[in-house]
Amino acid sequence: MVYTISGVRFPHLPSIKKNSSLPSFNEDLRRTNAVSFSLRKDSRSSGKVFARKPSYDSDSSSLATTASEKLRGHQSDSSSSATDQVLGDVDTQKTEESQETDKTCALSTSGSKSYKEDIAEMSQSLDQEVGQRKIPPPGDGKKIYDIDPMLNSHRTHLDYRYGQYRKLREEIDKYEGGLEAFSRGYEIFGFTRSATGITYREWAPGAKAASLIGDFNNWNAKADVMARNDFGVWEIFLPNNADGSSAIPHGSRVKIRMDTPSGIKDSIPAWIKYSVQPPGEIPYNGVYYDPAVEDKYVFKHPRPRRPTSLRIYESHVGMSSTEPKINTYANFRDDVLPRIKKLGYNAVQIMAIQEHAYYASFGYHVTNFFAPSSRFGTPDDLKSLIDKAHELGLVVLMDIVHSHASKNTLDGLDMFDGTDGQYFHSGSRGYHWMWDSRLFNYGSWEVLRYLLSNARWWLEEYKFDGFRFDGVTSMMYTHHGLQVEFTGNYNEYFGYSTDVDAVVYLMLVNDLIHGLYPEAIVVGEDVSGMPAFCIPVEDGGVGFDYRLHMAVADKWIELLKKRDEDWQVGDITFTLTNRRWGEKCVVYAESHDQALVGDKTIAFWLMDKDMYDFMAVDRQATPRVDRGIALHKMIRLITMGLGGEGYLNFMGNEFGHPEWIDFPRTDQHLPDGRVIPGNNGSYDKCRRRFDLGDAEYLRYHGLQEFDRAMQNLEETYGFMTSEHQYISRKDEGDKVIVFERGNLLFVFNFHWTNSYSDYRIGCSVPGKYKIVLDSDNSLFGGFNRLDDSAEFFTSDGRHDDRPCSFMVYAPCRTAVVYAAVDDDDDRSSLVPISLLPEDV
Repeated sequence: MVYTISGVRFPHLPSIKKNSSLPSFNEDLRRTNAVSFSLRKDSRSSGKVFARKPSYDSDSSSLATTASEKLRGHQSDSSSSATDQVLGDVDTQKTEESQETDKTCALSTSGSKSYKEDIAEMSQSLDQEVGQRKIPPPGDGKKIYDIDPMLNSHRTHLDYRYGQYRKLREEIDKYEGGLEAFSRGYEIFGFTRSATGITYREWAPGAKAASLIGDFNNWNAKADVMARNDFGVWEIFLPNNADGSSAIPHGSRVKIRMDTPSGIKDSIPAWIKYSVQPPGEIPYNGVYYDPAVEDKYVFKHPRPRRPTSLRIYESHVGMSSTEPKINTYANFRDDVLPRIKKLGYNAVQIMAIQEHAYYASFGYHVTNFFAPSSRFGTPDDLKSLIDKAHELGLVVLMDIVHSHASKNTLDGLDMFDGTDGQYFHSGSRGYHWMWDSRLFNYGSWEVLRYLLSNARWWLEEYKFDGFRFDGVTSMMYTHHGLQVEFTGNYNEYFGYSTDVDAVVYLMLVNDLIHGLYPEAIVVGEDVSGMPAFCIPVEDGGVGFDYRLHMAVADKWIELLKKRDEDWQVGDITFTLTNRRWGEKCVVYAESHDQALVGDKTIAFWLMDKDMYDFMAVDRQATPRVDRGIALHKMIRLITMGLGGEGYLNFMGNEFGHPEWIDFPRTDQHLPDGRVIPGNNGSYDKCRRRFDLGDAEYLRYHGLQEFDRAMQNLEETYGFMTSEHQYISRKDEGDKVIVFERGNLLFVFNFHWTNSYSDYRIGCSVPGKYKIVLDSDNSLFGGFNRLDDSAEFFTSDGRHDDRPCSFMVYAPCRTAVVYAAVDDDDDRSSLVPISLLPEDV
């Protein structure tokens, strides 16, 4: 056993413990029932180690610095000789060897160089090892005014925003060696391994003393005391053991113990790469994850090319089993990924990857941003999953949360250094009252480093192909989009309620992602309709590739609460097409939000309790089930056909998954005495019954097969990304919608009883047409009222403002897609489901 002071390791000294009824900084505060995750036990070297020269002569400074002050450089923070006070009589006299080592430490605190210059110097040395990649320089940001001249009326705001972005890029170039180097904070902070040992660094400016504790040193706070520089960065170096093995064994639990303004606390390192919840305990423990070379997963397959048409299967690993349990990365890889491929999707979006202590948060209350959730397996298991997806040709998007964080103080970032303003805004601005979570301060230099590095980490280490950024509306406005109705008035987007720091961060992270990975896909969850959201940063936009078209799902729920007679087809087409020109959208009829307890899926709105007893194909369906089966298919197809340039479906909804999602919950006792009942910790409704969609004797199977045919249709014709879109008919009396998208002609009859014979529809291309998708086909649970082998020939003469037309039979509650074909066009053989991909 050894003791250290100020980053210096000394030989074993007699025990020093003060008598006190209160816990001290050096006391072992572990739970007695803690379970060790150490995979091996190694001896520790007692040699002297010097991490850096401490500085105790600066005055305490305010932690609430302005954004401009943070850009110029960090304020110095005093440690007030806290380590001396904590360790009492330990001799702090340094040897000549320690003084010499201090001169060569990585993050020097000498007055000749700033902290940022030290970081830049370290980044430059790393560049020589890994090869630097350059992020393109900023453009002039003026093209948005050519794209949308209406933005000129808000030019002052937009020019200021872009000026802040350019200024920040310049500051990062000056102090950090560029955005590429700045975004590799994980190579500097947290645990980094070298040939000679392990360095651990943590930014905690509010802490007065810090020690690294864990299984490796028997949780002794005196063993590995950290040193602090002028900028609030704590550091310690642990040399390899005498036999060359790591000072911290792979799998060891680790934490940082800090003496903070709010007391002594043990925290999981902010940059931890893996954390676990021991059996019987509530807080998580950080885990030092560094498996042997032969145990590390090695990627075998290249990333797929970015698809032209994006068809996303939104998924959650934990609830992806048919059994009531938490599923694993391995099972998802082996069972669910082939299913996604078979269904015809080309992208899988995975939720709840970042570690979150509360399972029922759906992964949105993140506690450990760099750690994949340990509920589902190890980091290497996740890598294997992603590699398998790439082998299948699926791009993998991560649902990343940078909009807020868990308010947990024991295993999250909240009050990390004992202050509420380290990573987050202090006071009410740093708290989201609806989500009960903390809000990041995007004007903080170290917060920018942390979040930018986090985005890059998932791309580099796990080879994700892009992100869906959650809660972007909450980020971009100080009111977080709460109790605000966006009408499209530009004053709502460019004013005092806009959080410019947050928007500039989004510009930076999109610049970073697209600069390093031009093929990466970035989707933003924005309900506000922020102009220029999906225009490149160099042109003055925010830089996303796609915006989630969130209004569509809300519209369907609104309509499903009404009688069929009250549906307005013009209202449907307006909602589906009400998006900004030149900015791509990912549309969905429903996502995970609509499947949560307290809400209803489209299938459940349509069929309700009849889903329990009348879904067997050998039993007469009720009128409610017949209506539900028909409208479920129509809603999904018209959403894909008109609503955007990408499409998303939450797993299981493709076949009308019954009921809702309900995470395991226990009773919640509120301070006022009320009790919110739980579900006895049940996983029964926290799973996906894929067996229902696979069962050919159930009507769910027909819905699943229709979804497969729909995805195959888009794969074959690529209609979502076609620039040609024209709605030729929206007849409120007939309840008929006819539109062209790409080379296809879509006909929807939403009438509940009326079928139309010899119904003339206009088209732009003369010639022969064939049916390429028919929702009424018996394969899809329909009534086979159409002859899918029939051919249709156009006649000249304008109809519905189209140059030619032909006549069709349009049965009630059906959707039919026609394609103009030549005799030698092999796509003309696309009778429903005949060209679906074979089982993987």
